[in-house]
Amino acid sequence: MNNNSKEPLFHIVKRGTLPWYKAWGIRLLAVVIALIVCAIVTMTVTGENPIQVYATMIDSSFGSERKVWILAQNTAMLLGVSLAVTPAFRMKFWNIGGEGQILAGCLAAAACMICLADTVPNGLLIVISAVASIIAGAIWGGIPAFFKAKWNTNETLFTLMMNYVATQLVAFFVIIWEVPKGAGQIGIINQSTQIGWLPQIGGNKYMLNVIIILVLTVAVYIYLNYSKHGYELSVVGESERTARYVGIKVEKVIIRTMLLSGAICGIVGFLLVSGTDHTLSTSLSGGRGFTAVMISWLAKFNPIIMIFASMLLAFLDKGASAISTNFGLNHSFSDILTGIILFFIIGCEFFISYKLSFRKSAGKEAAENV
Repeated sequence: MNNNSKEPLFHIVKRGTLPWYKAWGIRLLAVVIALIVCAIVTMTVTGENPIQVYATMIDSSFGSERKVWILAQNTAMLLGVSLAVTPAFRMKFWNIGGEGQILAGCLAAAACMICLADTVPNGLLIVISAVASIIAGAIWGGIPAFFKAKWNTNETLFTLMMNYVATQLVAFFVIIWEVPKGAGQIGIINQSTQIGWLPQIGGNKYMLNVIIILVLTVAVYIYLNYSKHGYELSVVGESERTARYVGIKVEKVIIRTMLLSGAICGIVGFLLVSGTDHTLSTSLSGGRGFTAVMISWLAKFNPIIMIFASMLLAFLDKGASAISTNFGLNHSFSDILTGIILFFIIGCEFFISYKLSFRKSAGKEAAENV
């Protein structure tokens, strides 16, 4: 009996490591195919010219110096949160609580700006706000880490629930600090005095945020790849049993890493309140904590590649809003285009890591055996 007939037509085989130019060639091809599919969908569903749609997306982010800086700010904030969750992900600790950790940092910064505005000098207030935000974010990340280390609780659910707690805490204090009373919002904090606001560099309120996040990117890259702590969390992620065997204290690494993740989220919260928005609301994090999960995975936990992944997501989000406004389309359609592009970009990673191996015909197999 021919055993070849029992074999499936094809099966999935893991590839060896592809050269970098082939891997990026596959990604570039995926982007081109995604744009073609989006063009077909656009013409079919709306009748709009896809070239004009793409031109609108590009103009929304690169049409002027101000638009470029807004894109840079959005990219920096997304990148900051992505950097925060990456150490935990490398450790196989699924931190889905970026939203809550950002809001904890936002709340701490706003509290300092509101309560200490008339008490301390501006420079000292900025320092206090930054430290408070870092501590608040670290605590918010450290709580689920402590329970994971001590009682092996489910970190995904725990960090997710912490998001809701942080959201309600912010909502509570928004009502307490609302201006004017009954408005349901705080408004711009210290608008007349600008006490607690980060200084502008060259008259640009986004530049300092971008610089801080870029410095943080380099620091996280060095921490993950060249420090003892980075090595330890990688070993814990590969195998806790191996980590314990070589003398690594797993519980300590878990707590330490999540304190770091939360602290970085706290920095992002501080930059949002003191650097750009100067207010507090439950929507201030803008879903970045969840988007950062995708960016971190898309970049394979590499902080340098995260710069480009964050810019791509920020560009698509800005372009989607522009499409909705300029063409009178509802936001759902622009989200469809964004989803198609991301589907192809994420899906192409399969072809970088795996290949299809087809069943050999009987004649070919016999010829190879001769």
